[in-house]
Amino acid sequence: MKKRILIIEDDKDIVEAIRYNLEKERGFSVRSAQTGDEGLSLALEERPHLIILDIGLPGLSGYEVCRMLRRDAETRDIPIVMLTARGSESDKVLGLELGADDYLTKPFGIRELIARVRAAMRRKEGEPGAMEVFDDGKLYLHFGDYVVRFNGREPKLTFKEFSLLKLLVQNAGRVLSRDKILDAVWGYNYFSESRTVDVHIRRIRKKLGPKAENYIETVIGVGYRFRLQNPGLQTSPSPSNSKSQATSVP
Repeated sequence: MKKRILIIEDDKDIVEAIRYNLEKERGFSVRSAQTGDEGLSLALEERPHLIILDIGLPGLSGYEVCRMLRRDAETRDIPIVMLTARGSESDKVLGLELGADDYLTKPFGIRELIARVRAAMRRKEGEPGAMEVFDDGKLYLHFGDYVVRFNGREPKLTFKEFSLLKLLVQNAGRVLSRDKILDAVWGYNYFSESRTVDVHIRRIRKKLGPKAENYIETVIGVGYRFRLQNPGLQTSPSPSNSKSQATSVP
């Protein structure tokens, strides 16, 4: 079955160039939208396998579209590759914080775009699927509903903060290097500064509150490890209490 790609971009020449090259690759079918509102509607209606999203759109901006897609249960896990003429660090950080999986600055090479599309899809297909809930009595996470509770509180994590915590939990006991975390959570290497991971770890610890460091261990010179406080803990792939109020993901 062909992978469905949705391009949300108001430059017709760019759309046609991407469409032509993706369809020439075979294995891809392409739909497009020229405004943020139209793109959002198509994404909700068709649920494509991946979205290529421009930031400077008529109507809803790419940032707004990305935020809304990540808040909807039907589209929150669709990989998003952002395209933009903005190349500043703050623009990249904002797009990635809102949940974009990758980021390309115009002008870009078509072959690079296709490589990033394929990489984003591979990361998505390779995500662990068995664990849906982690609950040890103090820390509770529901990966599908984006719920997190710690010591009776519901801290508000951003999409990237939740994704980072999820990655650590799903690899409990293993030390993950900063580069591995960057690749798995952000999916890019041209902005691969280790401080990005360190800053997000600090934010997660601060939002969770006291004793969070018992779970998220810093391995000096290497990266981070999630430590199980109850080694005999069993996680559930299909919990009966999975319908909980989801924490806000800005």
